[in-house]
Amino acid sequence: MAKKSSSKSDLIVGLDIGTTKICTVVGEATPGGVDVVGIGTAPSSGLRKGVVVNIEQTVQCIKKALEEAELMAGCEIRSVYSGIAGSHIKGFNSHGVIAVKGGEVTQKDVERVIDAAKAVAIPLDREVIHILPQEFIVDEQNGIADPIGMAGVRLEVKVHIVTGAVSSAQNIIRSCHRAGLDVADIVLQSLASTEAVLTPEEREIGVALVDVGGGTTDVAIFSNNSIKYTSVLALGGSNLTNDIAFGLRTPMLAAEKIKIKYGCALTDIVQKDEIIDVPSVGGREPRRVSRRVLAEICEPRMEEILALVEQDLNQSGCKNLIGAGIVLTGGSSLLDGMAELGEQIFNLPTRVGYPRDVGGLKDVVMNPMYSTAVGLLMYGARKEGLDQRFRIRDTHIFNRILNRMRKWFSDVS
Repeated sequence: MAKKSSSKSDLIVGLDIGTTKICTVVGEATPGGVDVVGIGTAPSSGLRKGVVVNIEQTVQCIKKALEEAELMAGCEIRSVYSGIAGSHIKGFNSHGVIAVKGGEVTQKDVERVIDAAKAVAIPLDREVIHILPQEFIVDEQNGIADPIGMAGVRLEVKVHIVTGAVSSAQNIIRSCHRAGLDVADIVLQSLASTEAVLTPEEREIGVALVDVGGGTTDVAIFSNNSIKYTSVLALGGSNLTNDIAFGLRTPMLAAEKIKIKYGCALTDIVQKDEIIDVPSVGGREPRRVSRRVLAEICEPRMEEILALVEQDLNQSGCKNLIGAGIVLTGGSSLLDGMAELGEQIFNLPTRVGYPRDVGGLKDVVMNPMYSTAVGLLMYGARKEGLDQRFRIRDTHIFNRILNRMRKWFSDVS
């Protein structure tokens, strides 16, 4: 994936192309997770609500993040695992059934039943991004993670299919291609984040991951170690930045810095005597403003975003599966009081999720804003062979994804 200047070992690279920032994380797979050896970030100026709207600007931002990561890691980056988001992303569940030939389930049977499950009508302007097996059923025995080698005559599978707009995926690939990169795979950003922040216990009991990014808020529900639901809401931290710029009459860059340094999602936890300096527009003198005024701007917007997530969870039909509660991640989850606000709205245990099982430059990436990039790294490590059970089960799916990538490259070349 990346060529090290001092070693022959291959590195894995995650590229998070976000609305507010582009982040490149370089790492090595380890038995316990990943070791981060390089990271590069750059402000993003070519995307809106998770979708590329200006390829040239996006390419330049990707190059800046790449150069920084290459310098830190001492390597040349050639191929990346890239995230995808946006309100065009749609997920749905499907079901497939076949008769088992020979009385024993083989790899070919698994491939055939997954083919049967994905035989659903999809519009021509949409493309399948993921086909994620939830569980296999052999002769009405359900809850099977890997049916290969089991005796039976009837094999069923329940899968979660994630689709996205073909043009959006092509524009991500085109941007990477023009930045001199190959795309090993495109990964839904919420799925990448789950790799980094969820514990095995949470996946088993049932958990909802809410990734509050710059342009979008991504939702993923897990239960019994499998994905049950995914969705993307077209609201995020950029909306709050706009609110702060308008409400405090300050430039956008200053509003972003104020949000990061002083933002608070709950007015009640701010002391009345806290004062912050707010730059003015048009060259006027900076003003001193109570931090409670800032919190009164932040709270309604974050309450709106989490209330929309709550509505989405209720409509999904999966909220009763969320036994372990809610995990908030993404840059906007760092606002003071976010976990408390989440518990008020969801009426469920809520925590802020940080990347887990990370070595190397751990202190640098131990931040919710890097959850997606680190998750892409972990996804790549798992795909490239550490988890053999996963690869056996999903090899056919991954091959189809890679074939689709080659087709997309031929379309955009």
